[in-house]
Amino acid sequence: MIQNYFPILLFILFGILIGLVPIALGALLGPRRPTQEKSSPYECGFDAFENARMKFDVRFYLIAIFFIIFDLEIAFLFPWAVVLSKVGLAGFVAMAIFLGILVVGFIYEWKKGALEWE
Repeated sequence: MIQNYFPILLFILFGILIGLVPIALGALLGPRRPTQEKSSPYECGFDAFENARMKFDVRFYLIAIFFIIFDLEIAFLFPWAVVLSKVGLAGFVAMAIFLGILVVGFIYEWKKGALEWE
């Protein structure tokens, strides 16, 4: 039984090793020459002028939701279109429901004013 899981364990250990070896090599062999400029926070070439924990406008989040709506639509629509003849009516109805949910999200974005720019 344990022999069946050995390749998975080996894969996990190899992945951890691939992730940790470059970090360890960089910490051991990398140059350590800190300066005032390297230690300071960088924000577009000038010093930060506000608190980093300030509240974002709600439109930022609406645009993020908008991106997710269209990203999901494209990610699922192309493979579905390729196999449309094989999935039949059940696949068509399932995709119609999925697209309907996305349209509801789009209408929500529209009503909240995410498509209007100042």
